[in-house]
Amino acid sequence: MSTNKFNANDGALYLQIKDVLIKRIQNGAWKPNTLIPTEQELIKEFDVSRTTIRQAISILVQNGLLEKKQGRGTIVKSQRLVGNLGRLRGFAEEVVERGQIPHSKLLRAEFKEDLYHERDMLKVKEGEPVLLVERIRFADEIPIALERTCWPKEIGDILIKCDLNQARYYEVLEQYNYYLKSANEKITAINATINEADSLGIRPGEALLEMTRLSLGVNDHPIEYTKTKYRSDKYHYNIELDR
Repeated sequence: MSTNKFNANDGALYLQIKDVLIKRIQNGAWKPNTLIPTEQELIKEFDVSRTTIRQAISILVQNGLLEKKQGRGTIVKSQRLVGNLGRLRGFAEEVVERGQIPHSKLLRAEFKEDLYHERDMLKVKEGEPVLLVERIRFADEIPIALERTCWPKEIGDILIKCDLNQARYYEVLEQYNYYLKSANEKITAINATINEADSLGIRPGEALLEMTRLSLGVNDHPIEYTKTKYRSDKYHYNIELDR
């Protein structure tokens, strides 16, 4: 007997079941690329007809949340992360908003004095080093992006002490009263090199979205220069236009 309570006044039964299934995807109970329970198991759980279950699943297939695999069953589709232009957020914030779990793999973190372009963008004095951090960014264990971030020394001295496999930059900086006011971004399309493809689990030459961001603090002084390369099959930007 089903433990789910449905109300006839809340609309068609298959729509109510559809909402329950969506919540299971959003809260991670059903992981991407895994099989969902069979029709018979769902019929038993919800105590409804096969037609009702099929109607609910059909909507999720049409909406791109589920996918039917011949000879296997129905799987949860891996969803693209969505970056909203006009909102200044970090990768981890975007991942959490999608109901996924973010984490990073640190590739390197070191102070360097020969990053002339980055030093110029950050308005760092000649001879003063900047902190270079390179990480692979993940959502639910899936590699999504390669991130290369540079910071002035005063901020680098803070970040270098953190666990950069876990640290969320903006949250750390706010603890030390560094707040981002605005950022300029440029987005271009590129193709993955052999090394980039290997890190992201894709084929060389596949399309990437390269986002270059210069973030400014409350005093309008640059505090972050980042170049992030996203898998185009796992990430896209959403732009809202008004007229």
